[in-house]
Amino acid sequence: MDSDGTQDARGTHASPVPRPAGPPEVPAMPPRPPRAPATPPMPDGSAFLSWVRAPRPDAAPGVWRFGHRPRPAEEPEEIPTRQLLSGALIAFLVGWLVWSLLQNGYLGNWWWVPFDLIVPDAWRGGDGDLGETGTFIVYQGYELTVALGIMIGAARLGRWGEVWRRFVTPRFRRPEAQEARTAPDDDPAQWNELRAAGAADAAERLATEARSGLMRDVDHARILRAWQGVRTGRHSLATFSGAVLKDGAAACLHPSGERDLPARLARHDLVTGQVRLGTTVDDARNPYAYRGTGLALGPDLLGTSLVAVGPAGSGKTGTVVRPLAESLCLHALAGRAAVVVVGAAGAGLGPADAYDVVVRIGNQESEYDLDLYGGTTDPDEAAAVLAEALVGDLADPHPGSDSRRSTTVLAQLLGPFRAVHGRFPSVPELRQLLDGAPGPFAALRQGLQEAGQESLLRELDARERQMGQPGDVGGVLGDRVALLDRPAFAGFFDTSGQSRPFTLKALDHPVRVRIDLPQRGHADASKMLARLVLAQFTASVAVREDRSLFACLLLDDATGVVTPEAVRGIQRLRSGNAGVVLTLRTLDDVARPLRGPLLGATGCRMALSGLTPWDGQDFAEVWGKEWTEARDVTDRQIIAETPAGKAVHMLRRVITGKAPTARAVTVRQVERERWSASELAHAVPAGHAVLSLTDVKGEHAPPLLVDLRG
Repeated sequence: MDSDGTQDARGTHASPVPRPAGPPEVPAMPPRPPRAPATPPMPDGSAFLSWVRAPRPDAAPGVWRFGHRPRPAEEPEEIPTRQLLSGALIAFLVGWLVWSLLQNGYLGNWWWVPFDLIVPDAWRGGDGDLGETGTFIVYQGYELTVALGIMIGAARLGRWGEVWRRFVTPRFRRPEAQEARTAPDDDPAQWNELRAAGAADAAERLATEARSGLMRDVDHARILRAWQGVRTGRHSLATFSGAVLKDGAAACLHPSGERDLPARLARHDLVTGQVRLGTTVDDARNPYAYRGTGLALGPDLLGTSLVAVGPAGSGKTGTVVRPLAESLCLHALAGRAAVVVVGAAGAGLGPADAYDVVVRIGNQESEYDLDLYGGTTDPDEAAAVLAEALVGDLADPHPGSDSRRSTTVLAQLLGPFRAVHGRFPSVPELRQLLDGAPGPFAALRQGLQEAGQESLLRELDARERQMGQPGDVGGVLGDRVALLDRPAFAGFFDTSGQSRPFTLKALDHPVRVRIDLPQRGHADASKMLARLVLAQFTASVAVREDRSLFACLLLDDATGVVTPEAVRGIQRLRSGNAGVVLTLRTLDDVARPLRGPLLGATGCRMALSGLTPWDGQDFAEVWGKEWTEARDVTDRQIIAETPAGKAVHMLRRVITGKAPTARAVTVRQVERERWSASELAHAVPAGHAVLSLTDVKGEHAPPLLVDLRG
């Protein structure tokens, strides 16, 4: 079926699906009137300027870069607070005692020898060249120099510098988000790159709008995306400049006419493309450079795909899928991404106003339909995708298996039907053909004979011979199609042109799509439709012309969706600038032979709290082991026998808080699991997750314990 998702739906004539944001001067279609902004613009641009100028240093994968302060890779050896403060106080008292003894002459006058050797005799008496006042100053200056030297020595011994850095400096440190880049040549609010390219008027217009508070983060990202099109030659500089001079910060709008989402729940930074999911816990199991930093994801990480596993209530939808969907919708408004979000109706995947297309399968009020055949006109391609959706979960899950027999059966019917009718069959028509109903078969045969389609007649004859034979999969396919041939789905999956189907071929556009599955009462049909969307997604992104647009599929609850062909499709997504996000309640929802390949095909893996030890074992195996330093410490208490020894031991107990001991340390290099199955099952607190990351460049982040509420 040749559809692009823009036909009217069941006579409702609702607004069409937005097409791609083409050259800035020629919108792909008349935009809808924009809604009132979620938040009114600021009276001045101080908030926007602070945001756009904030430092974003390069960081390891997953680090929230907005206002980030890099930390050392290795944890510095830190003295315990009690020991540090006790040592500083004792060093001060010792220094004061030494100075007091010198002042009172208890240690002799040897410390005046340098003064006698350096200072001339004429400066020592009150009747000399300096007079009494000058002599007093010379003597006091020397005493001050000696006191300063004693203080410096006491400060070094007592580590006063460390006390200052640990307890005083943090109180005067400026907030990270307030630090801004102010270098004129590097000020992003001045759009210096446009000025250098000869678009000074456009740059000045944008800078004025930024200062006046008329520009948002989405506007900034969208105009940068359009400027990239100028640099790559897709748009002309004159066209871009004209659009900016005409519309200012509202130039190059998304076809929907929207400049922001109705509401935001997560923290976003569209300069780096990240959305913050939580905070990396200050825990010894996390690398020191990550401890206490924000944890964020962006297209650079989602391009390797993500699988999140956790029981119901662990936060998969609210703390993972919803923020990612929100972030990708913002990217779509900026012309950077196309996003498809799939979940159960009422799952909390964002308001309908945040999407361009909302497909409510089974809801007769839905303005959009779903194209069962993915918008293709090739019968073989349509048969392959449909076979994956119908019986992909029944294929042998071991590597090397496929569903070619099911694909062949469907192709033997889809090809002849399209040749006769100019379209693919609807669900009831396909069910009749798979069941071998004599009337539809005879009508199809007659149409082929009249059209002289001899090759397709042979296909139809082969299908008739196979029906009823042992091992024929036509009956199984018919039973699966029957799940969609229900009254609840009447009017959906229409191929006659009366509905308004959406097809994933539209992923060439920056479109925002939400598909609600009818899981209540139709669980098997929902799983089948989820497999259909995933199969169409992996097939569509592989043939996109413009791969600069990041495409992502978020599938909330992928139970029954992971098949051998799906795993192979996920492995190919990275090269097409695309990725998927899958959530599972347990890895038991995936066939045992496919669990390892699934975790291997996804670069980002998340284990949420409440995981079972069996699931934890699969994560522990894929995360592997690491060499670590194991220390065996043996302490033996020292017994003092003399009064002086007992006094020294008492002083050490006051300073350190511990009894004097003799310590023997044995250091060994051992190989241990990064996270064991038991730790994943029992040591991950509620609201937390363990997450490993890999970006599209191949850089890795080890498993990190993350607080998803921070």
